[in-house]
Amino acid sequence: MNSNYRYNVYLKELTVICGIRRELNTHLARHTFADIMLNSGVPLEDVSKMLGHRNIRTTQRYARVRKNRISENIAKVRGKLKAVA
Repeated sequence: MNSNYRYNVYLKELTVICGIRRELNTHLARHTFADIMLNSGVPLEDVSKMLGHRNIRTTQRYARVRKNRISENIAKVRGKLKAVA
């Protein structure tokens, strides 16, 4: 039996048990995983390996940079620049 099919069946059961109205599937699960990892500071290269992508461009499609992540990174650089000055 196809593993994606099996996972989709499990995810469908979870939506019923948890009262989730959105349809869950393996694609959404992988996308959500990648989004969480990337926006938690895990490097793109590492997430690419975790997802089993051969080409990093495939993983880049998952990379939605959130505004708070940009703000956090700017604050880090600002702090480093102040320390140097």
